[in-house]
Amino acid sequence: MALRFIGIDPNTDGNNCPSVWVDESDGSIVIQGWEVTGPEDLAQVAARSPIPDNEKVVRVPRRMAKLLMEACDGAAHDL
Repeated sequence: MALRFIGIDPNTDGNNCPSVWVDESDGSIVIQGWEVTGPEDLAQVAARSPIPDNEKVVRVPRRMAKLLMEACDGAAHDL
């Protein structure tokens, strides 16, 4: 797996660094974010899509939408 860095939260202070990557081998998107641990949030997610033990729910700020779109666009071109 070769990850290509797309970008980091533009408001990062160096301690909390959500970031976006694209896997060069298959075009999948890799997201680093804050783990969602709130029971109510997890229950809402699990009600729609069960969360298996090998998955985590993460949160990234809305201000990173441009980076996510760039990753999606880059992943689509890689396929």
